[in-house]
Amino acid sequence: MKLSSYLDPKFIFIDLEATTVENAIEIMTTKISENDEMVKKNKEKILEAVIKRERELSTAIGSGVGIPHARLDDFNDFIISVAVLKNSIPVEIAGSNKKDDMKLIVLILSDVLKNKNILKTMGAISKLCLKNPELLKKLKESKSKNEVIKLIEDSNIEILHKVIADDVLSPEIRPAILGVTLEEIAKRFILEQTSGLPVVDKDGNFLGEITERELIEYGMPKYTSLLDDLNFLTVGEPFEEYLLNEKIATIDKIYRKKGVISIDTQAPIMEICSIMVKKGVTRLYVVEKNKYLGMIKRSDIIKKILHI
Repeated sequence: MKLSSYLDPKFIFIDLEATTVENAIEIMTTKISENDEMVKKNKEKILEAVIKRERELSTAIGSGVGIPHARLDDFNDFIISVAVLKNSIPVEIAGSNKKDDMKLIVLILSDVLKNKNILKTMGAISKLCLKNPELLKKLKESKSKNEVIKLIEDSNIEILHKVIADDVLSPEIRPAILGVTLEEIAKRFILEQTSGLPVVDKDGNFLGEITERELIEYGMPKYTSLLDDLNFLTVGEPFEEYLLNEKIATIDKIYRKKGVISIDTQAPIMEICSIMVKKGVTRLYVVEKNKYLGMIKRSDIIKKILHI
């Protein structure tokens, strides 16, 4: 089913004037309630649920787009409302310290048991933002409801029944390319708040991963692996090799190839969760035709499935 088939002109708002995301949510919900009895009947409960979710974690996804949403008990409907803001609203992107200017809001209201619908819709909107920036730019500049619907129709984005890897992967995580220094990788771990990154060659072919473990291990004297008691080591010895070579040594000889698990875009969500639980891995890499496409972390499952 196409994403555009869920759109109703009555729930599309152009040049919406709002000062904050919460203000926009309130205005949109009020306007929706004027054309929908279910929303009108449950307006206060809906507002409370959507704003509560927004306060827990921003639903801004970057590229000027926000997807506030709520799952509601006994709400026998599925509503997607789109608002093009007259003026952008400064926000913080979810799960990061990055700032953004929100210009397009997609509000989703769903029954509590239609978690899959929300996830698939959010995934579809995220793909539209990442894979079609020109179309997104036109959406944010739309001057009519019909223009919004036409642009989303032209995107041909499908909302499929099954939740798969393609719905939960994080494509924005840049891989580490062969030749990058240990210092550069260490900086990325700190700035991006991650413990591991995929490694690719210059053509984007997936090779393995580099993690905090490899950096720490590189800096340890080789003989320490043979000893149980390391109390005799002097203060000057720990990580001496790392500190001397961090600016020139590269990840080429230390990145991990064994035990790194990759999956394709069509892998079902239950298969992904099963691998993570049974094998105790914290991240999987999504690869198609040997090309790296994105990463799925355990935190993505929590954030995008369990606490959507």
